[in-house]
Amino acid sequence: MGFEPPQRLVRALGESYGDTAAGEWLAGLPALTGQALAATGRAPVVERVAAPGGRSSLVLLVRGADGTPAALKLAPSGAAPELEQAALAHWNGWGAVRLLDPADGGRPVAGALLLERLHPEMSLRSLPEAKALLEAAGTVRRLWVDPPAGHGFETVAGRTGRRVDAMRAAASDPALEPLVTAALAVREELVAGSPEALLLHGNFRQSKVLAGERAPWLTVGPEPLVGERAYDLARLVRDRVEDLIASPAGATTARRRVKKLADSLDVDQERLHGWTLFRAVESGTRALAAGRRQEGEVTLEFAGWL
Repeated sequence: MGFEPPQRLVRALGESYGDTAAGEWLAGLPALTGQALAATGRAPVVERVAAPGGRSSLVLLVRGADGTPAALKLAPSGAAPELEQAALAHWNGWGAVRLLDPADGGRPVAGALLLERLHPEMSLRSLPEAKALLEAAGTVRRLWVDPPAGHGFETVAGRTGRRVDAMRAAASDPALEPLVTAALAVREELVAGSPEALLLHGNFRQSKVLAGERAPWLTVGPEPLVGERAYDLARLVRDRVEDLIASPAGATTARRRVKKLADSLDVDQERLHGWTLFRAVESGTRALAAGRRQEGEVTLEFAGWL
């Protein structure tokens, strides 16, 4: 295949899986792409790579022999594409991008998802903040449904528990210890009394909601899990965090977002506040450990406001 993966993806895969494993997956991309295209049964032609793209997968914009546009998403096994596929199939286009079935007897290829084509250049981040938050709330609430019977999704308690040891290691820095301790304590309280077990997006934010044809806005890129709605909203609270940090009223705006989102979606405000704190500290310490110092410091400054 005559294309180059975006450098953003190359760097992120190296951070997530190590340079050797990332390099092996990237080296196998041409073969995987060829297999995935053949398996669709639609004889699609690759138009271009969606760039700058995400940090966990490659998305190719393709067009079938009948002219139908689609998107082919390729992801390493570590990104759990089979769970994304299961969640998208369960939502069946309700609030989310639609999973397309292979045509003419084609069979899916592991690590490849054929999706309806949205507009990758137009996410909710292109809207003014107030409008973007309103549309985001209206989109994510559609995703909160009971999970399918016999599902294989992990729970909020399980996912966040896997990150506790790395956060404790970060607390060896005296400057980070108070924030990390507070975040871990609030997590213990929250998982001890979780009120819901709904299917969640898992990584919901404005950039994960794209303009579509059959609906104005549809979400993409779930990292699905099962738990309470407050967890899913927590990442949205800190959207456009760089703008918040640069604003004299940033701390006030952040706290106002918590209240506004909790009220608009009937979510417990204290639980949303707690998950927002935990997820910000977890993300910030993870960014520092990966060498993304500016991102980590900005995220932890946001966490300090909470």
